[in-house]
Amino acid sequence: MGHSRYLSGDCEVIRLENPALSVDVAPAVGGKITSIRSKALSKEFLWTNDALQLQTYAVGTPFDPNFFGGFDELLPCDLPETIQGIEYPDHGELWTLELNHHVNGDGLRLFQKLPLSELYYEKTITIEESEPLMHIDYIIRNDASSVRCFLWKLHAALKTQEGDRMECFVGKGRVADPEYSRFESLEPFPWPIIDGTDASKVPADDGTMDFFYLYEIQKGEMSLISEKDDSKFTIYFDTGVFPYLWYFASYGGFLGHYTAVLEPSTAMPISVNDAFASKQCSVLLPGETIRTRVSVHAGGLNKNPWK
Repeated sequence: MGHSRYLSGDCEVIRLENPALSVDVAPAVGGKITSIRSKALSKEFLWTNDALQLQTYAVGTPFDPNFFGGFDELLPCDLPETIQGIEYPDHGELWTLELNHHVNGDGLRLFQKLPLSELYYEKTITIEESEPLMHIDYIIRNDASSVRCFLWKLHAALKTQEGDRMECFVGKGRVADPEYSRFESLEPFPWPIIDGTDASKVPADDGTMDFFYLYEIQKGEMSLISEKDDSKFTIYFDTGVFPYLWYFASYGGFLGHYTAVLEPSTAMPISVNDAFASKQCSVLLPGETIRTRVSVHAGGLNKNPWK
């Protein structure tokens, strides 16, 4: 595996690559992955906002008007919310935090302690020697002197086109917010059919959007499949750590964007306080740690990296 560095906007970007895949990471913005590109397919999988340059933001900056895209994470919340007496900013602490980082022969290690929650966050990104397969090994540790309840959510914004399909293995879905959905009912439904529509299929750029919670997970995989260019982007994860999936997709309805966002999550619903009341969020005692691996395959539709 090779690596190189370049500047994008005011941020240093580190590129990891093998003969099949290149992965770009920006430590100054929470370790956001800004590019995952298949060399064999000549395809960039991640969606980024052409109207914005990559840049750092102050804590408390509103997220939506500055939605750059790429593959980042939300920690320890989504909504701006007061949790256990701590007032957290919009979309959490991580996305505006500069991470320490170190490149070695095995990959890129990024780490930092979140100042408000006092959660220690670390991830090490590696890619296989010759396959379009990336691994992210995470450590999240509660360095506070009291219990922490929180949301930790992956947030991969992908390029998409009409006819693409989001594939996952869940029993039920529920509209997260009717204001961000083509569908009004909040009743659970057997995924993917709601009101006679297959919600897993990406429609045309028609000014609408979708926002779902998906649960009763049977397998830790979430994919976007494009038969038009024979490609598949899959996130593999531990369902014991991420027992819920969120799926947000804008077909022009959210600020004109056209993207599908895959979001394995430790919590449901969007409010951490509500999720904690339902015992549906992450909870760590002082000194307690989550260790888990997330893998990403970005390549051909009929290639299974685990065979």
